[in-house]
Amino acid sequence: MFVFKVIFSLVYVLALYGGLLFLPAGTWDWWRAWVFLGIISVATVVTLVAVFRNNQDLLNERFKPPVQAGQPLIDKILVVVLILLYCGVIVLIPLDVFRFHWLAKPNLIVSAFGLPLFLAGWIIIALSFQANTFTIPAVRVQTERHQTVIDRGVYGVVRHPMYAGAILTTIGMPLWLESYAAALFAVVPNLLLIVRVLIEEQVLRQDLAGYEAYTKRTRYRLIPLLW
Repeated sequence: MFVFKVIFSLVYVLALYGGLLFLPAGTWDWWRAWVFLGIISVATVVTLVAVFRNNQDLLNERFKPPVQAGQPLIDKILVVVLILLYCGVIVLIPLDVFRFHWLAKPNLIVSAFGLPLFLAGWIIIALSFQANTFTIPAVRVQTERHQTVIDRGVYGVVRHPMYAGAILTTIGMPLWLESYAAALFAVVPNLLLIVRVLIEEQVLRQDLAGYEAYTKRTRYRLIPLLW
């Protein structure tokens, strides 16, 4: 079953990113996108094997839908909007690069910086999964899994490292693929991620024992020394 999930995840990633990038572009002649697909495919397999092979309970939870019972209504709405906006960021890249040319392309240095920025975000997300077996798609306290406060690893640096990593990926991806317009649009889902942080904190403070004390030990939500 684990091998099947690895294959399914790889096919899903290729179909999602490949479809949202190449179909609006109207061409297969886009070497940066091919490099991106290659890297994200390798990163997906490595993450699944290194992080989820020994934590298949979390992998099963990650395969569940993002809208679940016990999740606040506002988060049900927010997570759907976030998914749509993230897909919108991806689609905007080829529309900008190949069709509408809304803004000038980033220079070589800026675009080259986008790829390590994306990878840094991906690594932070992977480390979040490794440290915290309760990182499910929905905002809710998992009483059925006896959820506890996690303060090790990246969770000892900031309280929401997975969201911090997601912000880096949504900025790094369009920069590498040479779209300032999509990078600017990425501000919208990233601002909504910040709203989700506040909603999640309210739920955890109210329903998860020990979370209030954790906020005093790990003071920052997303950015060390800032917020």
